[in-house]
Amino acid sequence: MSNNLSNRINNLPVSATLAMAAKARELKENGVDIIGLSLGEPDFNTPDFIKNAAIEAINENYNSYSPVDGYVDLKQSICNKFKRDNELDYKSDQIVVSTGAKQSIANVVQVLVNPGEDVLLVAPYWVSYSAIVTLAEGNPIEIRSDISTDFKITPQQLENSITNKTKLIIINSPNNPSGSVYSESEYVALAKVLENYPDIYILSDEIYEHINYGVAHFSFAKIPSMYDRTITVNGLAKAFAMTGWRIGYIGAPSWIAKACTKMQGQITSGTNCIAQRAAIAALDASVDKIQYMIEEFRSRRTLIIKMLNEIEGFSLNKPKGAFYVFPDISYFIGKTLKGKKINNSSDFAIYLLENAHVATVSGDAFGAPNNIRISYAASKENIVRAIQRIKEAVS
Repeated sequence: MSNNLSNRINNLPVSATLAMAAKARELKENGVDIIGLSLGEPDFNTPDFIKNAAIEAINENYNSYSPVDGYVDLKQSICNKFKRDNELDYKSDQIVVSTGAKQSIANVVQVLVNPGEDVLLVAPYWVSYSAIVTLAEGNPIEIRSDISTDFKITPQQLENSITNKTKLIIINSPNNPSGSVYSESEYVALAKVLENYPDIYILSDEIYEHINYGVAHFSFAKIPSMYDRTITVNGLAKAFAMTGWRIGYIGAPSWIAKACTKMQGQITSGTNCIAQRAAIAALDASVDKIQYMIEEFRSRRTLIIKMLNEIEGFSLNKPKGAFYVFPDISYFIGKTLKGKKINNSSDFAIYLLENAHVATVSGDAFGAPNNIRISYAASKENIVRAIQRIKEAVS
């Protein structure tokens, strides 16, 4: 019966991160002690003040359909957050609240991209960008970088990638999977190129904005010439340990926000009402309230980099944000480990899962075939155990 499925779904790849997590769960269910370093999910509990806001909303009988684009007071809290944290002026009609930042991104791509138009992906990029573009019948075009440039592209690379079919560019800082952070000057240099192409739009994914280590976050829409062409995407999953609450949002030109609301109205309608009420508490709070998580991530980063640098064949940069390391493992490609030929990073990630019992993610899915992503959103105990296992498996 699978032959009766649409070409659309048959051509859609499975999320690499979720696929690796599923393989790890399967091994766990069979009694294998798997250490999961594949998912980008904070291991902290959602802060109590946010949970209490949700409980209060339940007791106040928030149980009806919510507005498609979000509660008015939540959208105002988002406007206030953009002003406070990003120095961006948005009005409520420029805000759309969605079921996670993934839906926010999908909405934007669906309302902007026509079949056959190009979407530039700054590689390495989050695994779902390419699939979301493909689903909209656009062409995902990679602009590749590597560890030698701290996983950042240059203005010349951007210029060379633009054609008359280019409609959108998706950028992400702090970056998943590399943890790299673009500075204000680096973004301004990219914007100088885009100023010559007024029909290209920019989707700026800033979901990791608060998880940075000594480098100030800079929003692309803050560049005056880019404000009217930039869609800023954010959400609560990462910084507030609210992955399962599914709250994402955009700040965008009002005509794009209106189109996203129209799209969402036919797909999911309004986002979960209780999660929205909790989101108000999260966004209204000082960033200081989540600083303890960021400091723990910083400490884990130091630990995992130190341990990985002691393993021959792992080449690392020092990520300035997010909670991933993205080592270049090209040293192992072409080698045979315990009878298994390593032809690519996917082989290497599977080798680590089967022999070290550590779940990571292949860089292929991120547009970086010589790398693997390792999440340090895990306890220090598990990080130590995992890296020791990896060292034994490849030594």
